[in-house]
Amino acid sequence: MSSPTPAAEPPPSDPAGARPAPPAAPDDPAADRGPGDPGPAPSLPADAPLTEAPVTVPAERRRPRASVVVLAVLLAVAVVAGGLGFFWVVTQLQEARRLIGDQQQQITDQQRRLDEQQEMIDRKEQFGTAMNDLYATIEPLVGLPYATIVPWYRVEDLADRAWIHRRNPAALDQDVVDVQRLTSEISSRSDGVSAQAASNASGTAWEATLDDLGRGWVSTVFEGATPCGATALACVSGAQPFTVHVRADSQTDPTMTDWIRTGAAYHEYAHVLQFTNPQPTDDALASFGGDAETMADCYALTFLDGWSLDHEVAIDAYSYYEVTVGYGYTCDAGQRQVIRDWVGQLGVTRQVVGG
Repeated sequence: MSSPTPAAEPPPSDPAGARPAPPAAPDDPAADRGPGDPGPAPSLPADAPLTEAPVTVPAERRRPRASVVVLAVLLAVAVVAGGLGFFWVVTQLQEARRLIGDQQQQITDQQRRLDEQQEMIDRKEQFGTAMNDLYATIEPLVGLPYATIVPWYRVEDLADRAWIHRRNPAALDQDVVDVQRLTSEISSRSDGVSAQAASNASGTAWEATLDDLGRGWVSTVFEGATPCGATALACVSGAQPFTVHVRADSQTDPTMTDWIRTGAAYHEYAHVLQFTNPQPTDDALASFGGDAETMADCYALTFLDGWSLDHEVAIDAYSYYEVTVGYGYTCDAGQRQVIRDWVGQLGVTRQVVGG
């Protein structure tokens, strides 16, 4: 059973009938609070039952997981970027080294090519100098009636070889040596020619005639044996075209005179011309039935005025020898013209090789 609650007393009335004044507004406690001051705790009525206030535990403050993930990703990206940058730097360094090595190799190759080119230029200049010396040696021989003293086929061959070897220094060196050797060969043939032409060691008509006709190029050799056979007075061989071999007893033979010896020397000199001018000789031989001896007789008959193949050699005032020289055939006018034309084609001429 509950006890009655006493009734609240009515408020006293204003005797003047005026309305009661409103209660004064309590002072605003917040007015006197500074920033960050929570103010006094709220008061409870005196008769308010005491109750246990719930205790609020503040939530644990944690760093957001998203920021951690972003930071980790950025760190990973930075590491990867740094690795890639290092790899790029290393790659660029390697590429730079490779380029530098390639450039150095190119420079080395270019220098080697330049050295090779200079070496080839030097060899070509040496070959050119050797050829100039060869032509200088040939020039005084131009016009001599001995075409073979200048073997143009060898000069042509040397020029062709030099062209083939134009990029081969070692081969060009050998070509230079070969040109110099040919120059020496030709030069050696010329040595002593002038002295031989001016001398007559044997004091014979043979040597005097051959020195005059041969301009010093033809040698006269007297031999006691019979190098030309039992009946021939003299002969010339293809192996030694500038040497006339004469039987020594022709000097003492009573059937011989200096006139006959002179005519015989013309005959032998014709053989010198035949051997040293093979191509024109082959052409001219057709007019003599291919007989080189008949052609040689015709040469003497054409160029030695008064010469004939038949002679009378006096023994005394009442007797004489009938001597026949040569091969028994006296050439006609047409054949003599062939001889003149033949002689006009003989000799050393200027030629250009390697063109």
